[in-house]
Amino acid sequence: MTVQNGGDGFTSEERFEDLFEAYNRESADMLCAGDTVEGKVIAVGADTVYVDTGTKIDGAVDKKELLDDDGNCTVAVGDTVSLYVVSATEDEVILSKALSGRGGTDAIATAHATGTPVEGRVAEVCKGGFRVRIAGKLAFCPISQMDVAFIEQAEDYVDKSFTFIVKRFEENGRNIVVSRRELLEAERNAARAAFFDTLEIGAVMDGRVAKVMPYGLFVELVPGVEGMVHVSEISWSRVSDPSEAAAAGDAVRVKVLSVGQAEGGKAPRIALSMKQTEDDPWSRVADTLKAGMQVEGTVARCTDFGAFVEVMPGVEGLVHISEISYVKRVTRPEDEAPPGTTVFVSIKDVDLQKKRLSLSIRDAKGDPWADAATRYPAGKPVRGTVEKVERFGLFVSLEPGVTGLLPRRRLQDRPEGAAVERLKPGAQIEVTVLAVDMAARKMELGLAEADAEGEMTTWKEAPASNGFGDLGEKLMAAMQKQKP
Repeated sequence: MTVQNGGDGFTSEERFEDLFEAYNRESADMLCAGDTVEGKVIAVGADTVYVDTGTKIDGAVDKKELLDDDGNCTVAVGDTVSLYVVSATEDEVILSKALSGRGGTDAIATAHATGTPVEGRVAEVCKGGFRVRIAGKLAFCPISQMDVAFIEQAEDYVDKSFTFIVKRFEENGRNIVVSRRELLEAERNAARAAFFDTLEIGAVMDGRVAKVMPYGLFVELVPGVEGMVHVSEISWSRVSDPSEAAAAGDAVRVKVLSVGQAEGGKAPRIALSMKQTEDDPWSRVADTLKAGMQVEGTVARCTDFGAFVEVMPGVEGLVHISEISYVKRVTRPEDEAPPGTTVFVSIKDVDLQKKRLSLSIRDAKGDPWADAATRYPAGKPVRGTVEKVERFGLFVSLEPGVTGLLPRRRLQDRPEGAAVERLKPGAQIEVTVLAVDMAARKMELGLAEADAEGEMTTWKEAPASNGFGDLGEKLMAAMQKQKP
């Protein structure tokens, strides 16, 4: 028999079903400490951020927990956040990024059962790790579980608060083991996944030098993700030792050149460049360097065939070994232009297409043969130094870069010829210029004529040649003697 209830139109059976369903809905809306809540930010106050928990009661989280290192709030109205329930009553729901000291042993047990992070403060260093105070209890954190990086100074972690995962909870809280590394690795993996989702070739980003190797720099782009800057990509200027360009911990700006395929569970290889974040210095060469100019540069390196000179940052040119000196024969460029020295060079040619500069050190210093015919006309007596003795004659240096040959045939009819032939390199000798060949850069010398006192005669301008050479001159002299 169905009983009517007070004339409200519902039977007692129907009213019971409605009340039971309502009770179930309210029970479903109940939140417990340790629950995870993912909801949207509905308001940001001066000290508190309010979140829609999906229940009748909005959650509140201390705004300090959502500030970055610069003190700026990291969320705004409409953002979705994931937080943990610290406590829940009929009047309020307190949220946090991690369970804190509230709740004591029960809270730690709940955190262990649900995998909820807890906040703890490192109390001291102990054998094998650290003692961490969590909700009034002391827990043990192995040193290997405190950080993802190798810990050199364990004392640096003392008196600092971190978030941990409860890995072991035994004997009603007398044996608690926690780990911070697991959380850090989870955060790093999430950051890596997000990073690779948005990574693009050509992107320019800031990073930190993680390691310096002889072949380049490893740069950390986000926690757990590194790329390599090959030594050739560090600077437009030549770098032989990466440690001279950067050190571990330095902030650098890099450009992504390529991203390889991930193999064997390893992260993809990322090729980076530091120099390509700047303009190619060769783009300024056309307006800056011209053939014929003389500029100052620094010897970057030497090879068997010459020296490379940096004339502006990132722009090098070659001084061929034959262009190093006019005054001596160069066999080792590093002897005349050691790396690191400053030199003046003359620009012989600019090839913008091939990015090549032809330079000359000797042209910048001046060619001593340039006016040799003027300074050493035929017939001029000069003092020189024996440079080398050969079978066919003596090479005599008149000045650095200008050397003439005194042939042995010029000594045969001279009384002092035998003594001259015995001279050693370095000996001083008086000679007369007989002929200068500017095209071949050669000079023929003879012994200087001596006056009655044995001194070298004063030079007078040589008479014009009759065009018949030595034999013609002798014939002319003989004919003059036969005239009455």
